[in-house]
Amino acid sequence: MKQRGRHRRRRRGRALRAALTGAALALTGAATLISASQATVADDPGTLKPLTSAADTEALRLTEHRVPTAWLDRLSAAMGDPVGVDTVLDSADRTLRDADDCATGEREALPVSPAATRAYCWDEADTDGWRPGAVTTSGEAEQDGRWGGHRVILSAWSRDDGTPQGGLARVSFVNADDPGRLGYASALLAVPVDGGHDYRGLASPVTGMVWYRDKLLVTAAAGDRDALYVYDVQRVQRATTAADAVGRVPGGWAAGGHRYVLPAIASYRLPDLDGAARPGAISLDRGTTPDSLVASERVDADGDRPTRLWRYALRAGTDPERGGLPVTDSTGHVNAVEAYETGAAEVGGVLSYRPPSATRTDWYLGRAAGGQDGRGTLWRQDTRGARASECGADRSQQCWSGPAGSLSYSAPTGEVWSQSGRMLFALPMASIEDALD
Repeated sequence: MKQRGRHRRRRRGRALRAALTGAALALTGAATLISASQATVADDPGTLKPLTSAADTEALRLTEHRVPTAWLDRLSAAMGDPVGVDTVLDSADRTLRDADDCATGEREALPVSPAATRAYCWDEADTDGWRPGAVTTSGEAEQDGRWGGHRVILSAWSRDDGTPQGGLARVSFVNADDPGRLGYASALLAVPVDGGHDYRGLASPVTGMVWYRDKLLVTAAAGDRDALYVYDVQRVQRATTAADAVGRVPGGWAAGGHRYVLPAIASYRLPDLDGAARPGAISLDRGTTPDSLVASERVDADGDRPTRLWRYALRAGTDPERGGLPVTDSTGHVNAVEAYETGAAEVGGVLSYRPPSATRTDWYLGRAAGGQDGRGTLWRQDTRGARASECGADRSQQCWSGPAGSLSYSAPTGEVWSQSGRMLFALPMASIEDALD
């Protein structure tokens, strides 16, 4: 019986790859019909320029602010003992659809070259009014790629549409053990207030997210003094009412209609100076010593300055409170350990990766389409130059997802995960390298 199950999964895998390849070929044909307003060759971002001056690095410095443990303990004493990822996964009541069951309009968000080998679309009713954000996986969290025995994908979503849930962010916990059936449940992202007697929703899109050990680091948008918030995935609290409100309500605790809420345990504040760099996309690099958090800012295509890329060292060790957080100095500052500037604009995803036999680290940048329509560009860049993937008879460089979401590398499976529109997809890192050779 197990062997027949394996054969069925293999057939499904071959069928899915064939379907996605066919879709990619169709989109490749469409890519050759790009209008005159869309250039076939994207603007070359040139080489990475190292940033080493004190003024450059000061603009990248963050200041750590820990939520007092007493606040978190007070919250859990009132709401009940925290639960972990396994509990959230066990309660999954929503499923993603395989790519071949997704609408044509949804699949148009997939990249053309390199093409996705696994793709799914989200439950339309559950995501209506929500904007997709960043993705991370248990392949970043743990070296064996599993959390509590499960393969897990985390997907961020936000909304701000004037409804009672306006200005909220959530994370969907996806059980990816069975590639043929991805089930999920969601938790609201929150920030403790009033000494831990209450909490507010995180009122920000989440364009960057990294799961490292038991810590979940997410970006905050302009308008928030903090650039990053940190959550502990072992401190998930249960809501006690399905009310649309957020926080303490008569008779219990609400999470905007969600069953779970994640309270922040720390935040990292931008320096109070002009030109401070706000992380827009982040990812994890396990190829450095110590492991590092990679970041890029978002600069508009019509901006008059380059885009900055940089990294912060992450704390190793066994301290459950400090492990997995950015390394701080004696004054509580987080300093960039490496920084560059690039000519690429509209960067929606960033990845730093060094192949096993290579001596240099490559930076991969997902650049969004210039307008609301069209496709984005995937660049590989270093201090020697840049190269983009190509597709179509005219070798267009506009082959990536138009919205260009975050990039998350899972070393145990060799896959890169991303999200574009309502599509969640993965492709081998090897195929990205091949497309850019």
